[in-house]
Amino acid sequence: MASPLLSIMLCLFLSLTIPVKSDEKFVKQWCTADEKFPDEDLQKNLDWACSSGAANCKAIQENQPCYFPNTVKDHASYAFNSYWQNSKKQGATCDFHGAAVLTEKDPSHASCIFEYVP
Repeated sequence: MASPLLSIMLCLFLSLTIPVKSDEKFVKQWCTADEKFPDEDLQKNLDWACSSGAANCKAIQENQPCYFPNTVKDHASYAFNSYWQNSKKQGATCDFHGAAVLTEKDPSHASCIFEYVP
């Protein structure tokens, strides 16, 4: 009969050497503002995301890389994504009272890079 330590070592060795086949495709996602939502509602959610402490909204301030285009939708998209990327591991969703949607298309543009956290 094998000792418990030998069994553990064997399991560890096998887990490191046997390839695991996965049919699941790893998908990157970003959280962006829903274009159908009115600017007024987007602005309320944008303000909340930026005041929450979880979103980094410095990049959407004037003279920063994500200030342009200077629209509520674009700024909300950046803030929603920043909040969600930084909070999703703690259970946050990309919802913002229905004002946000998940996308697999990277919304980054020019020098404005939308964060992605695996």
